[in-house]
Amino acid sequence: MNSKTRILVVDDDPNICQLVMLYLDKEGYESRAVYNGKQALEVFREFTPNLVILDIMLPGMDGWQVCREIRKFSSIPIIMLSARDETFDKVLGLELGADDYVVKPFEPKELIARVKAVLRRYERHDTDLEQLIFPGLVINKSNYTLRIHGKEMEIPPKELELLFFLASNPNKVFTREQLLENVWGFDFYGDTRTVDVHVKRLREKLEPSDPHWQLKTVWGVGYKFEVR
Repeated sequence: MNSKTRILVVDDDPNICQLVMLYLDKEGYESRAVYNGKQALEVFREFTPNLVILDIMLPGMDGWQVCREIRKFSSIPIIMLSARDETFDKVLGLELGADDYVVKPFEPKELIARVKAVLRRYERHDTDLEQLIFPGLVINKSNYTLRIHGKEMEIPPKELELLFFLASNPNKVFTREQLLENVWGFDFYGDTRTVDVHVKRLREKLEPSDPHWQLKTVWGVGYKFEVR
């Protein structure tokens, strides 16, 4: 583990921040705490963290808004914290681009284990082959760009990662649960509609359809990237 790995902790409870930072420091991470959403965005640009631990219930700008703003310019991992163990909240966090979701109260050791897992997954993806090329389609995960017939499209990180994963396994069908595990990186128990939402948005970007490839629904099973 790189001792210079920086983690930003965002929670309006100073006690939680101090506890999390204590465990992060023991693991050799460099950590910093902020207590509201606006400050989180300001410190993010200056501190340039490798991961953000982000509470949902924040004064002023809540965690959903902070996550949405970060995803406009960065794909670094975000772990959401919430006192609500609701499927809707988990799905919303995933749709906004969060990488994991931890319910309060939590065991600090479990949070640290999730931090390590998310960082490993992110670093592994960074070192893999990051570009896929099909007729009229270029998916580049090193700089998170998507080109369709030469035109660069704006695309959120998780949508690109989902498309990249499916296109990396052409003509192979994946269930929604498998996609959540492989793209979001952890077992997600509950409503899997977040996959459907991301596929719907991807299809809107991939229109008009191309004769050589298609993001296809396999009814009763899941989805595949079909190459003809």
